[in-house]
Amino acid sequence: MQFLQNSRRIARVLKPITIIPEADLRFVSSASQISGSFQVRNHSSSTSSVSQGIDKCNHFHSNSLSFLIQRSHFSSEAAKLAGNPTVTVKELYDKIIDSANVKRSMPPNAWLWSLIENCQNQDDIHLLFDVLQNLRRFRLSNLRIHDNFNSNLCQQVAKTCVRVGAIDSGKKALWKHNLHGLTPSVASAHHLLSYALEHKKSDIMVEVMKLLKSNDLPLQPGTADLVFRICHDTDKWDLLAKYSKKFTRAGVKLRKTTFDVWMEFAAKRGDTESLWKVEKLRSETYNQHTLSTAFSCAKGFLLESKPEEAAAVVQVICQTYRDDKKSVVSTEFKKLVNEWPVDVIRRQTEEEDKKALAASLKSSIPSMVNALLSSGLTVNVDLDELYKNEALLS
Repeated sequence: MQFLQNSRRIARVLKPITIIPEADLRFVSSASQISGSFQVRNHSSSTSSVSQGIDKCNHFHSNSLSFLIQRSHFSSEAAKLAGNPTVTVKELYDKIIDSANVKRSMPPNAWLWSLIENCQNQDDIHLLFDVLQNLRRFRLSNLRIHDNFNSNLCQQVAKTCVRVGAIDSGKKALWKHNLHGLTPSVASAHHLLSYALEHKKSDIMVEVMKLLKSNDLPLQPGTADLVFRICHDTDKWDLLAKYSKKFTRAGVKLRKTTFDVWMEFAAKRGDTESLWKVEKLRSETYNQHTLSTAFSCAKGFLLESKPEEAAAVVQVICQTYRDDKKSVVSTEFKKLVNEWPVDVIRRQTEEEDKKALAASLKSSIPSMVNALLSSGLTVNVDLDELYKNEALLS
């Protein structure tokens, strides 16, 4: 009986060892077989033989686990060296890893900042993120620092990812739960959105917006400005309509430049219903028009065949701007007469709608110009170009 009790105790001691996550399942089954052999042994077995069995099992497990750790370490190191990182980044990486993992000393911050600044390609970014993970582990285990890295560094990491085109890595900077000690922020998201705007990638914008939502990052006016411009430049009115609702429901105060883009897009599509809804929202936020929103309203009146109202809006704009700004107004007016009609007609899907709109604008635009001339306003525009415009020829 005494021997059976001892055997059960031995089995209980061995159990926690056999379920270590890092160990291979083959070693778990081996340990179980050893434990089972102790339980079915003859009562005549001596206590010393049991001890020898335990020692052998522990030695076997220790060697196996050591082998696994070494193999894992070797594999991870080999993976890190794969690819083609730049020489400077690799040297800095080796110094930082050696300081943190071998010397057990926190490397100077200047090394990390220098590594970030010298990243040139995706392989450099892989080394950067591995350094961040190792430093986070070192801060936690050796310095008992549970906080993430400061926000300035996190934003710089996102900016660097964008600079080298490592967008998927940059998205990790927006993860609330990550192994790299990065704190997600809207500023980091703006770096990614700026990339999407520059390269006209609406799909990246959609992914970033999803990350903002899933990681509980607040929407901001700067976010809306970037999103609306991306939608405009990629001709994604449906996305703009979707995200405009999200921003307004979130109580975000849109910038004047955001309304400029929104109303210009609506006028370019010939969507007067949306245009006047946006104008109403704009007037509730800002008292005065910008040059862009005023001309968008003039375009809206022209779409509704109201040239006198359009002329009144343009006249107010001209009176508002000083003489040194008149050239800007003149440029916008020429765009309204000669460029905008082509865009808005081209966007109509039905051929009958195109013809009807062309006939309307061919009549309304000259009427607007004549109304401006009648009011004493000097207008520098060549109507002959309008009449020669193929888009207006029915």
